[in-house]
Amino acid sequence: MRRHQPVSLQQAAMGMPTLARLVDMSRESSMRLKTIEGLLPGTLRTSVTAGPIDGPVWCLLVRGNAVAAKLRQLLPALEAHLRSKGCEITSIRLKIQTPAR
Repeated sequence: MRRHQPVSLQQAAMGMPTLARLVDMSRESSMRLKTIEGLLPGTLRTSVTAGPIDGPVWCLLVRGNAVAAKLRQLLPALEAHLRSKGCEITSIRLKIQTPAR
């Protein structure tokens, strides 16, 4: 009789290369957000979420047009800060999240 032992998501991911890559990219995206958090105005921090990484382009998910408009002004500084910390990034893309209905 074979017993199944519970495994963590991280353990399962390491056994599957595709899933492991997704976990790594998610972790990297979260680390990038932590890196720029101090540059974001306090009122915007809760309205910005780390999004997917597509090669040298990183996506930030934002809540609403007003947040996106303010962040667009900060993008050059955010990108330069990430590059100074060793991130290979050419640009940050903003995607406005719409509330679930």
